[in-house]
Amino acid sequence: MEADRIILGDGNNCIFTTNTEKTQLNNNVIVCGSSGSGKTMSVTEMRLLETFNSSLVVNLSKRKLVSKYTPLFKERGYKVLDLNFVNPSATSVSYDPLNYVKNYLDINFLAQAIVKSNSKNRNSTADPYWEQSAISLLSAEIAYVLITKENPSFNDVLNLQAELEIIDDDDSIKTSMDSKFAKLHSNNLVRFATSCWRTFRQLPMRTAGCVYSSLNTTLDSIFGLELRKLIAIKNKLDFKKVADEKTLLFVSTSAVNPTLKFYANLFYSQMFKELFEYAESRADLDYQLPNETHIICDDFATSQILNFSDYISVFREKKISVTLLIQSESQLEAMYGEDNATTIRNNCDTYAYFGSCDLNTAKNISERLNVPLDEILYMPLAKVVIFRRGSKPIIANRYNIQKNRLYQKITKYYESDLSYK
Repeated sequence: MEADRIILGDGNNCIFTTNTEKTQLNNNVIVCGSSGSGKTMSVTEMRLLETFNSSLVVNLSKRKLVSKYTPLFKERGYKVLDLNFVNPSATSVSYDPLNYVKNYLDINFLAQAIVKSNSKNRNSTADPYWEQSAISLLSAEIAYVLITKENPSFNDVLNLQAELEIIDDDDSIKTSMDSKFAKLHSNNLVRFATSCWRTFRQLPMRTAGCVYSSLNTTLDSIFGLELRKLIAIKNKLDFKKVADEKTLLFVSTSAVNPTLKFYANLFYSQMFKELFEYAESRADLDYQLPNETHIICDDFATSQILNFSDYISVFREKKISVTLLIQSESQLEAMYGEDNATTIRNNCDTYAYFGSCDLNTAKNISERLNVPLDEILYMPLAKVVIFRRGSKPIIANRYNIQKNRLYQKITKYYESDLSYK
């Protein structure tokens, strides 16, 4: 099977194969450029045009790309899925976080991903014990729903949290859920559920109230009414099928609704975990995914994906790769911390710099190029700097996608159909 290509600039030296055996490099790419620098058109759309074999997951806030590229990929024999967080009524597939929970380790991972996906929790200076207590409470509720419901969904967990009442009882607390947990029959999952529940029950009344309120705030900020409707849709997304066959999955978020970013963070946290574990289960394929799977993360530095810095270091051996679109390295460090941001950068063998107003990013690029800082700060808008591990940097003109014949054809058909409608 012929490998797909990555085009990052104008010229043959800016075209790279995704055949990792040939290049001995991973296919992880960081694209750094200020808002409006053309990252979506020059990178995301070019990757769509140049993908013929690998599965793609594309995060976007520009819905026109869904309509524009769906016919092309159907012609190429792809299964096209549309996961629309903004407008669930228009989605072709749903995402229910509970659908990917198989054991108590998955429960704990999901609870962590939810609690930590809220930027207010992430940036809080409060005692981390509160966060761990919230994770214990949510883990207990998730486990209870899995034990007691025949066809559980995360909406059941949300309903359970809404029903919970805490009652002050001198030195301890009582809750409206105590009798329900007491009636559970013992097994491994029950023991996990009751252990997490006891952790919450042993909190002082004031602390328990704060933990409960904090978890309520997090759940309310992530799971709005529209997303609860999306969870209820029966056609659930199967990450294994994305990796099994040629699939294009569009994931639509909003550039103006920050609460959707929390849900997107949760989605990506579970997706990377599921893909990694699925690869680990395929001994018949040397512990790799059946099909190369590439994920394009738009505005990546505004998201926090749980354990991402750990996963990216093993993506290549699992046939997973990512393109991370960021506005600056400072933005990435603010979200993931300096050490994790460095790990993420170091595990991307390709870095394309489209220009940025961020001084720290410009200093890093000038040092890597060994040129004066002002040459980077005042770099012409039409230029791109490409770093590839093991090669000298390339300074090139940005690829003019508007001269690409396939792009012209697709755009013409899209605009014609749009005007017709």
